[in-house]
Amino acid sequence: MVVSVKAIMISGRTLGQGAACEAKMSPDYFREASSCSLSQADLRGLGISPGENLEVTSEHGTVILTPQEDRGLDPGLIFIPMGPWANCLVGPDTSGCGTPQYKGVHVEVKVTTFPVLAIRELFGRFGGTRT
Repeated sequence: MVVSVKAIMISGRTLGQGAACEAKMSPDYFREASSCSLSQADLRGLGISPGENLEVTSEHGTVILTPQEDRGLDPGLIFIPMGPWANCLVGPDTSGCGTPQYKGVHVEVKVTTFPVLAIRELFGRFGGTRT
């Protein structure tokens, strides 16, 4: 039986992203933007082991992310830095403001053995890059 957690995604910029934003293809940007943070209770509930990743799915898409614990997050919330991986989960509706809704996205989170896709691979799923 696969254990999953229903969560509400919130997103924003992180300090690490700010430090690496000039080099969006760098390992530092990848490490920062392809991560997610959950509460200790949610991580424990998922039964995640070191080295495992999380599959996060919304009605708009699925991504694989590297998890980390954030003791400041309440159970039922998942923080994903704004960027390519978060973009896969938000819908196209901007309510006329030009910016998608990065907060309040309903997601399902479960443990996976799949790797986090590099940015070129992620964009390649949508036909957006050539190598």
